[in-house]
Amino acid sequence: MKFKSHLTAIAAATTLAMLAAGAQAQTVRIANQGDSLSMDPHSLNESLQLSVTGNVYEPLVGRGKDLSLTPALATSWKAVSPTVWRFELRKGVKFHDGKPFTADDVVFSLKRAADDGGDFKGVVGEIKEVRKVSEFVVDVETKAPFPILPDQLSTTYIMSKAWCEENQAARPVDRRKGIENAASFRANGTGPYRLRERQPNVRSTFTRNGSYWGKIDGNVQDVIFTTIGNDATRVAALLTGEVDVMEPVPLQDVERINASAGAKVIVGPELRTIFLGMDQARNELLYSNIKGKNPFKDKRVRQAVYQGIDIESIQKTVMRGASKPTALMFGPGINGFADDQNKRLPYDPDGAKKLLADAGYPQGFEVTMNCPNDRYVNDARICQAVAANLSRIGVKINLAAETKGTYFPKILRRDTSFYMLGWTPTTYDAHNAFNALTRCPDDKGTGQFNLGAYCNPELDKLTLAMQGETDKAKRTTMIRSASKIHSDDIGHIPLHQQSLAWGVSKKVELVQLADNFMPFKWITVKK
Repeated sequence: MKFKSHLTAIAAATTLAMLAAGAQAQTVRIANQGDSLSMDPHSLNESLQLSVTGNVYEPLVGRGKDLSLTPALATSWKAVSPTVWRFELRKGVKFHDGKPFTADDVVFSLKRAADDGGDFKGVVGEIKEVRKVSEFVVDVETKAPFPILPDQLSTTYIMSKAWCEENQAARPVDRRKGIENAASFRANGTGPYRLRERQPNVRSTFTRNGSYWGKIDGNVQDVIFTTIGNDATRVAALLTGEVDVMEPVPLQDVERINASAGAKVIVGPELRTIFLGMDQARNELLYSNIKGKNPFKDKRVRQAVYQGIDIESIQKTVMRGASKPTALMFGPGINGFADDQNKRLPYDPDGAKKLLADAGYPQGFEVTMNCPNDRYVNDARICQAVAANLSRIGVKINLAAETKGTYFPKILRRDTSFYMLGWTPTTYDAHNAFNALTRCPDDKGTGQFNLGAYCNPELDKLTLAMQGETDKAKRTTMIRSASKIHSDDIGHIPLHQQSLAWGVSKKVELVQLADNFMPFKWITVKK
């Protein structure tokens, strides 16, 4: 154990030394508990990866500092028919390798994003066809009216058709199968920063794109993005000035950082909802002591698990108040959220035991719970608390907590019985959560992150209807009805919205967005 601790100390010291060596004028050093799993913008629909790669690649439609839609690679867009959107493309844009950006790259990228090997089928699944009208005009036809298509495309990044074909990366590769290609490690976008060096799970360096088409508000020339999984090491790096920005801040260290001379904590609400999912498709759970049947198919069991979790205690002791318990799959700030529907079932361990007994499990049962330990705020500790809670009602949790690098491929191939996941609707609309998390999964990308395969046809009808509804009142009614159906079914177990906590040097100014994206172009290092 002493030898292992010695190696850990050496690794931490080496990481900090590399950070210090890379520090130069107008350089910002960012540390995160995890890494972007790939540089391929279509390989994983996960916010950290999209945040990092979003500095290199760009969508047609972007987001401003207030998260409103803003022109990016498209200068304008409009619906020319109920099912066709026309995008006028920006002229004079070049990829980092010098090749010009044209309509061919848009047609190619939206088709590539729909490939089975990637993670964006659910995002672009309603697109029927992408047509090149001219060198700088593209029409996107949807299968049905889709008024929120521009919002939907705000994290679908455009790649160079020529570069992908030259580098045998014309298709995204499947992270679930551990496959990688040139786009996994290299990048060629149109964004404000270029990828200079990539060391997976160690560090990635980026440099300012001197030929960027747009305005870069900040003054940062180079960005060193480093993975520091250990909370104490990450905090120490900030306090000693080895890094300039780090996240997330361990909640117990907020006061200590704020009391320091050189750093502070920026706290804000996050749009992400943390929830638990259950396998409701298989007739027998993969990882349980119950054979021949699936306890989670019974609503009484799902309700017992829900009411066996003391969310108020988790908020107080694990999250130290930096979370907001929720009953819905999307929170405040998302279009369609209704506070009067956000009423959790009460914590009731005795009632939970009775529900289990009524369902035929008077002695409870065992099940493995999959959980990341470096993705969300206190993720592993939340899962530990849930396991302790559920043990009191007779549900024994065999906790499998692991790094996101192995966790996501595992659960995304649905190799799980019970799991934790966090979700931020990238459209800032409830439809996104319903379409990705609660619709019956199919092979076209619908319900792509509904990893337990919960299914209610009536909810699916409402999700499809709200997708094309333009009347605001009718659409609000649809969202309310869909929320009620899912809550009544206990399709998933929502836990809370976590708060953002970024540790920032007092020499750094940046913009904290509620979707937890960190655009480098808005960072300034004071001289």
